[in-house]
Amino acid sequence: MLDVFVIGAGVTGCAVAMELSKFNLSVTVADRESDVCEGTSKANSAIVHSGYDAKPGSLKAKTNVEGNRLIKELSKKLDFPYINNGHLTVCRSDQDREILTQLLERGRENGVEGLEIIERDRLLEMEPNISDDIECALYAPTGGIVCPFNMTIAFAENAYQNGVEFKLNTEVLKIEKAEGGYTVTVKDRISGSVTEIKTKSIVNAAGVYADVFNNMVSEHKLTITRRKGEYMLLDRSAGSFVSHTIFQLPSKMGKGVLTTPTVHGNILMGPTATDIADKENIRTTSEGLRTVLERTNLSVKNVPTRAVITSFAGLRAHEEGGDFVIGEAEDAKGFFNAAGIESPGLTAAPSIAKMICGFVTEYLGATEKNNYISERKGVIDPWLLSDDERDELIKEHPEYGTIICRCEKVTEGQILDAIRRPLGARTLDGIKRRTRAGMGRCQAGFCSPKTMAILSRETGIPMEKISKHGIGSEFVVGENKNI
Repeated sequence: MLDVFVIGAGVTGCAVAMELSKFNLSVTVADRESDVCEGTSKANSAIVHSGYDAKPGSLKAKTNVEGNRLIKELSKKLDFPYINNGHLTVCRSDQDREILTQLLERGRENGVEGLEIIERDRLLEMEPNISDDIECALYAPTGGIVCPFNMTIAFAENAYQNGVEFKLNTEVLKIEKAEGGYTVTVKDRISGSVTEIKTKSIVNAAGVYADVFNNMVSEHKLTITRRKGEYMLLDRSAGSFVSHTIFQLPSKMGKGVLTTPTVHGNILMGPTATDIADKENIRTTSEGLRTVLERTNLSVKNVPTRAVITSFAGLRAHEEGGDFVIGEAEDAKGFFNAAGIESPGLTAAPSIAKMICGFVTEYLGATEKNNYISERKGVIDPWLLSDDERDELIKEHPEYGTIICRCEKVTEGQILDAIRRPLGARTLDGIKRRTRAGMGRCQAGFCSPKTMAILSRETGIPMEKISKHGIGSEFVVGENKNI
């Protein structure tokens, strides 16, 4: 019998797995997708929020401020990109300046350091492309940006190297209470086989499906609303357009459309906020993308729209209570929820994980390991090395001298590392998230065939089975001639 069964391999589930891996426990993480970070964790604003927006005393406020601090520390130990760029929440001349004052006071009550309201003259020095009718802004110097893919993958790899098992392409069909814990019925989406897993406890970190699993075992029902957000991404050529993350005044639907640099030098604009019924609908729409552009122009001007290289959408798991749902279900002992994890969920994930881990280890009476591995190295980026270091790397490993993705200058060595490392990539999106191969201006138009060939060669997966993101997204449909 397992000690802990974690449902969901997004940022929250992987962070929980990492914390649990510090203890003498048998832990399995299951996800229906082909890789970690396939849901909301791959399609968000990549923001490390400072914590001024959440209601004081709420779980969002507590975990946001602590998560902000933890991410800075974890980015060094686990080697994922993070930049402390600072955030600006702007106020137009036709808006109520008092809202900024309220946010300032709320942030200070939440323990956010360094908050101040700045006037237009100083704001223009910080961000020359600010819109003409912006009057002032709340400046949050502790705000940052992160790579959500690399952060989630880093948590997962660290958990894996400390003994956590990951069952990908594994769909949870049913959860039943049983003697000593729970029986979880799962389906292998590749083979189609159905098996039962016995576990003493469950962590429900299933994103937009968290209500489904909670409601299987508890009479205290949860209701998750799927809130779709659409984004537009600009090429690196627009990377100097803004240097801070620029928010608009928040509303009941969220923090509005933002404009922000990414840790990789792009510019990101979005999201919209549309409540939908379909838990899988991540299609972009002309209306949604038009809204992104229109609302972006309310806070910044001269948007270089010709630099747009792609658009995408993600789903936020909004629980009707308005706050995170963290802890043991009252009538389901050993069943722990991490539900309703919407913004600032990415920031809060390390703090949420510590809370959940505390509940689980107390419930199971778990003891800490004395051999926990606390550090992890990411995929080597040869372009971050000195010339001498890069030359030496290529001498030892010539594959680092072969460029596969021309837009992002990703080498064969990086792709091989992404495939061969713990929880290695098995899809093109998996390689993309670990290396950025395919994230450039041509959006994988040039490098896909070469990347597919490397993936097939290294894993033995036939070319016709190589997929973008798992079952149903295969590229090759047949041969146009026999060689």
